[in-house]
Amino acid sequence: MINPVVDLTAELIRRPSVTPKDSGCQDLIAERLQGSGFTTHRYDKEDVRNLLMVHGSQGPLLLFVGHTDVVPSGPEEHWQSPPFEPTIRDGRLYGRGAADMKGSVAAMVIALEAFVRSPHRGRVGLLLTSDEEGPAVHGIRQVAPRLESDGLLPDYCLVGEPSSLNSLGDNVRIGRRGSLNIVVTIVGRQGHAAYPDLARNPIHAVAPALAELTSKTWDEPTRFFPATSFQITHVEAGSGVYNVIPGRLKLLCNFRYAPKFTPDALVAAVENALHEHGLEFVLEFQDSGRPFLTEPGNLVNAVVASCEQHTGNKPALDTGGGTSDGRFLAPLGADVVELGPVNASIHQVDEWVEVAALSTLADIYESVMQRVLSSARE
Repeated sequence: MINPVVDLTAELIRRPSVTPKDSGCQDLIAERLQGSGFTTHRYDKEDVRNLLMVHGSQGPLLLFVGHTDVVPSGPEEHWQSPPFEPTIRDGRLYGRGAADMKGSVAAMVIALEAFVRSPHRGRVGLLLTSDEEGPAVHGIRQVAPRLESDGLLPDYCLVGEPSSLNSLGDNVRIGRRGSLNIVVTIVGRQGHAAYPDLARNPIHAVAPALAELTSKTWDEPTRFFPATSFQITHVEAGSGVYNVIPGRLKLLCNFRYAPKFTPDALVAAVENALHEHGLEFVLEFQDSGRPFLTEPGNLVNAVVASCEQHTGNKPALDTGGGTSDGRFLAPLGADVVELGPVNASIHQVDEWVEVAALSTLADIYESVMQRVLSSARE
């Protein structure tokens, strides 16, 4: 290949680590970092692999955070080159996970190896899971509360999710909105389509409530958070025939919400709307992740300065996108920032990352460590 970051990214892409498989990615990384004096901590659960490597014995802890699992490739015949065979074309490295996020993981490893060649008082580490793209139940969610009892509570977390929009370092995520999943079952009465007076159509009955909920302005955008959104993502009703009014309707809904809301408040708002329209319903919900924000400070400033130094970009700071494992680490009191390559091709056929961006990303990560831990260095 071209350079150490590209070589390692390619090695990781060759391992088909579709969630929750790790396919040997973490063992490869652990062996490398052990050679640089890192200690190994394992938090595996069921079929999920969770690896923590730490260098240093005292002082503030800066953790790089990533995942070795990837989403399925889809039909391989749709790819220009095999999804798990890294291929360089026109300055881009193609393969499943190239951008999300094996390129970032490789850059983290190379940056960590370079950083610990010199003495340092602070601690640095790498936390990896194979359960980020899937249910995210046995990954960082269950590791996070164990870090404190093990004396490994991080002060700073740099997550390698692909945050950049058009070029490396043009955008950094300093938080995320909360995500709340809701399942609503509307109870009606099944009947013949020719006799609607003898039935109660749950599709018709819920329509006014849905119109109210989907048109509602929940809040206004703030400096870092977009407005809260409510989306209906799945509707299921009926038996597939024309002449039977369904007896039940199932809705899947999702809130992406700002810190001013709590899950309970949003659930109550949905319940109130359904009650006001006289509906009989059953509601279940799952709190997928609370909103968090890392205000500009030591970590944010270091990331911004490092991006400017190595790319010339002064990154925008936002909280857009979906969720990340940062939502499990922020409640520990850690500053959490996300910085990774351009996200234009993630989860798509022919996923790619710019070859030149990989070594630059490693330089940025090393620079962040130097800046954040400068007060703790010898």
